[in-house]
Amino acid sequence: MSLRSLIVGPDQNEFWKHREKLLKSKNPLCRKYHSLMCQRILYKNNASIEPQTKIKGRITFPHGLNGILISAGAEIGENCTIFHQVTIGSNTAKGSKHNGSPKILDNVYIGAGAKIIGGITVGNNVRIGANCVVTEDVPDNATVVLSKPRVILHEDVRDNTFTSFANYSEDK
Repeated sequence: MSLRSLIVGPDQNEFWKHREKLLKSKNPLCRKYHSLMCQRILYKNNASIEPQTKIKGRITFPHGLNGILISAGAEIGENCTIFHQVTIGSNTAKGSKHNGSPKILDNVYIGAGAKIIGGITVGNNVRIGANCVVTEDVPDNATVVLSKPRVILHEDVRDNTFTSFANYSEDK
């Protein structure tokens, strides 16, 4: 096993290998096999990357494919880095301002938990911070971040003990 596979995760390497063979093969049986292998890897990682997604080169997933969702119509440029739990999703709601799928250009860094939705363009050399929700175009060389979280102080002490639903009773 190479050092690179340890850094990006063995599932990621297997996914790219099967995806490339799926897209290049003319044999229907081979295409079906590689499609099933891709689906198996994605299922194992609770991820969804549609074969129709246009991807230039390979995306780097530093934390593996965990929770990644990329819709079929999305386009992703070269040298992009996408962290875990990211959604790059289509907007198909009638009357929406940005119908369609996102187009992510080259050298884009997308932080954990970010959501990029709709027919928007994310420019070259953009950084999108963790948990950002992006629904409008982002120009080249920009950084997208959330505002600072609010801190709410309470006078009484809070009980943060977890109770599972199976043990929950409204009488308590």
